[in-house]
Amino acid sequence: MTETEVEISIVEHIHQIGQADWDACACPDSDIARPEDPFTTYRFLHALETSGSVGAGTGWHPQYLVARGDGQVIAVAPMFAKNHSQGEYIFDFNWAHAYENAGGRYYPKLQIAAPFTPATGRRFLTRPGWEHTGRSALIQGAIELAANNQISSIHVTYCTEEEAEFGEKLGLLRRSSQQFHWYNQGYHSFDDFLAALSARKRKNIRKERNTAQNFGGSILALTGDEITAEHWDAFWVFYQDTGARKWGTPYLTRAFFDAAQDLMRDDMLLVLAELDGQFVAGALNFIGRDTLFGRYWGAIADIPCLHFELCYYQAIEFAISQGLSKVEAGAQGSHKLARGYLPAETHSLHWIGDTGFRNAVAQYLDAERDAIGEEITVLTDYGPFKKQESLK
Repeated sequence: MTETEVEISIVEHIHQIGQADWDACACPDSDIARPEDPFTTYRFLHALETSGSVGAGTGWHPQYLVARGDGQVIAVAPMFAKNHSQGEYIFDFNWAHAYENAGGRYYPKLQIAAPFTPATGRRFLTRPGWEHTGRSALIQGAIELAANNQISSIHVTYCTEEEAEFGEKLGLLRRSSQQFHWYNQGYHSFDDFLAALSARKRKNIRKERNTAQNFGGSILALTGDEITAEHWDAFWVFYQDTGARKWGTPYLTRAFFDAAQDLMRDDMLLVLAELDGQFVAGALNFIGRDTLFGRYWGAIADIPCLHFELCYYQAIEFAISQGLSKVEAGAQGSHKLARGYLPAETHSLHWIGDTGFRNAVAQYLDAERDAIGEEITVLTDYGPFKKQESLK
């Protein structure tokens, strides 16, 4: 592609870009296929914004990056100015403390991410054919914005491996983290999956499923119009309980779930447990083109093994039934290993304005990356599958 002059701008509301231009970059083939992931689509970000989950008072202030060239929007990025490090799942609290203890001002910072969503996906969203020009323009534009406004840092979290390699070549610091993912090896049923496990792990999962499924109630797996306001009311109670215990305050508002139901009901799988006419637990997943993304869980009753069933085993069954190749079960959780989820490397990119602090962070990331790689190797070898099985 010939050299094109590119103009970078920032807007605070996604409607100022418009759905057609945004999704032409975020999910250009969505008219013929489900988006690779829903978290950078216009409708997801619009639901966050209109529901008050991001914006004033949240610490997530939209600063959407827009690159224009050749008379059109060629690239966009979901960027936010932040005055805290909540809701990111790739943690930089220690960096903030170190920088501020040395007399620096870490916040505000810039975050390029899908808010509250530890799921891998593209962060530099480009029209087809504009990948190199668009990514370069977005990265350079973000750095120029940060430098001109004395912003300490830029963080691009849960980007793709390809983006991580691209950003590293442009001088950004690359960070590795770890999650647990389930991989579909062409299974036709849950029993096919169990057959790939060692006898001990297979027995344990069957025992857990039997315990959960015989808790005295019923389990519902709902998508699309099957999900009603009653279901969201119940799930909101679960979500509030989990949010209050983990984060102090839930990230998403109740209005978000109504907006999501209106805008993207077919992209969600809600699994609920009902006992004596009352919903007692639930897990919410989002459906990508080839991946099921586990996102939120909560319960108002302590029922043995129900968490494993609703969050992990129901997700595996759905992925197999829909021919999906992967389940991403969210951040952290080595307990997922025994349930068929294997360690996977995730990626982020970072720009640090202060040279001395940048060098210190770079040294830390080199050591961390080696440690993550070793841990993934060890955990994979320790995994639940028969040793002769070749996975991923």
